Amino acid sequence: MKAIVTTGNGGYDKLEYRDVPLPEVASGEILLQVLAAGVNNTEINTRLGWYSSSVSSGTNEIASDARQSDLPKSDGGWSEPTPFPFIQGTDCCGRVVGVASDVDQSLIGARVLVRPCMRPDGFSSMRNIWMGSDFDGSFAQYVKVRASEVFVVQSEWSDVELGSIPCSYGSAENMLHRAKVVSGEHVLIAGASGGVGSAAVQLAKLRGAKVTAIVGSNKTQQVLELGADRAIERGKNLVNELGDEAVDVVIDNVGGKDFASSLQVLRRGGRYASSGAIGGPIVELDLRTFYLKDLTLIGCTAWDEPVFPNLISYIEKSQIRPVVAKTFALKDIARAQAEFLEKKHFGKFVLVPEH
Repeated sequence: MKAIVTTGNGGYDKLEYRDVPLPEVASGEILLQVLAAGVNNTEINTRLGWYSSSVSSGTNEIASDARQSDLPKSDGGWSEPTPFPFIQGTDCCGRVVGVASDVDQSLIGARVLVRPCMRPDGFSSMRNIWMGSDFDGSFAQYVKVRASEVFVVQSEWSDVELGSIPCSYGSAENMLHRAKVVSGEHVLIAGASGGVGSAAVQLAKLRGAKVTAIVGSNKTQQVLELGADRAIERGKNLVNELGDEAVDVVIDNVGGKDFASSLQVLRRGGRYASSGAIGGPIVELDLRTFYLKDLTLIGCTAWDEPVFPNLISYIEKSQIRPVVAKTFALKDIARAQAEFLEKKHFGKFVLVPEH
């Protein structure tokens, strides 16, 4: 089969489109024909080694600095060293084409989504592994996964639309779930034009929250049409725009220089949830703001058990909608990632393998 093999830390030259053996299923596993696979920051970050403690800049900065991105980083993976060479790809809409002898044979032919964040020790443990980061993922014609992580979905959405969902919507749903957002609360969402941010806008509105979205100046209308109650242009002073203690929850996948002001606009007892830091991982924290306002900071990597079943339900009930900006052939991944980093799009890019 054809696959994109990531050979090590570095630039686009580390992405090789080549023939690899078809995966063989073991006990408890399913073989999927990959129909569509979304593009996410995490695949770029993993290739660049951005998760390494030696990196202090945002994704775009390290991507443009060959001196940093080409250096091998033993701690550049999520929690363990990245298993180069391997196949990345966190999102997967697929069709079941094979199952192990101990897996339900009736699944063959079903169209499914894969839960990419897996909890191998059960949901009582925070240990997690991710498809496409810790083991081979969906940037291929076929992928094998544990049957427990495959969810049949009944929907009229296209393969591409379904393929845009898992990582972004799962991360957004997990942050909102962990932050315990309820109807009537005011939620501030950073990076609201990206995959996670645009998902968070919809999922917060689904909970009955008031949503203020931070976006680039050319994307305000799109985020308002998606359901946000207000849009603030990125770079504006949040305190001037919102005032002190104006929001109940901050959902942030950006980090960087706006971190301190995000805490300042939180009400006493407010919650700040983060699952990324594409704007920069090193931030300034005034502990007085944190403890005097009784704030709760919530790190969100391991997905809680209800998260993915919730998403399947939302899709099947048409309570959310996909936001697909553009599709690319799988072999054109380098072009897709380069355009992705320009951040001119709204929503998700999706790769489609040839079959």
